[in-house]
Amino acid sequence: MSSAQDPFYIVKDEIQESIENLFITFREWERTLPSNGNHLRLANELYATCESIKWQVDELERAIDAAASDPSWYRIDEAELEQRRKWTSDAHDKVANVKKALVSAGKESNRTNSSNFAGKRRELMRMPDSTQTGRAEQYTVNDNDDYISSESDKQLLLIKQQDEELDELSASIERIGGVGLTIHEELLGQEKIIDDLGSELDSTSTRLDFVQKKVAMVMKKAGAKGQIMMICFLLVLFIVLFSLVFLT
Repeated sequence: MSSAQDPFYIVKDEIQESIENLFITFREWERTLPSNGNHLRLANELYATCESIKWQVDELERAIDAAASDPSWYRIDEAELEQRRKWTSDAHDKVANVKKALVSAGKESNRTNSSNFAGKRRELMRMPDSTQTGRAEQYTVNDNDDYISSESDKQLLLIKQQDEELDELSASIERIGGVGLTIHEELLGQEKIIDDLGSELDSTSTRLDFVQKKVAMVMKKAGAKGQIMMICFLLVLFIVLFSLVFLT
């Protein structure tokens, strides 16, 4: 099967395009400052794209394993299978590297924010408290600090919830993919059975044609007299069988 007709290469090209777009978005995310609102949006987009590509590569690996179970049926050799496995492994590594960078950046950002918040609290605690106005300003600053901390916690919780939703979505897609792969394998098995049945029918038809030709040759050699005698014999045999079945 040529690469233009092989479904593997069609899916491979689509995944390769997704990986290239992933790295374009990743480089844009790296150039964006953490304080920029697009930084979090790009991170969420990268997480979702990584999960989508991972699922597609997993499905492609299942198809490769199915082909490896019967290479002659799929008309594929071991070298081609090894090349396909290497490509899927490289694709997994690329996606894993992007996801690892996102996780590391998220942890570093959390540590930095926590350190900044703690430093601000300690600094505010050391401020002089000589007048009622000073105390009011300190309370206002503390309230603002608490608000910033609360908003940061909400963002972290939102990211965690999005990760959980993506995991659930990925699991659902994997289940659907497994069902589709099972149906595909059953269809291939039924197609193979139909092909075998067609081969047997062709063989039976050939043998039947051979028998018919032999009978025609015998009838031709027997001549008209022989044919009349054979017809009479078959007629007598029919009468005897009819009598045995219906009159006894």
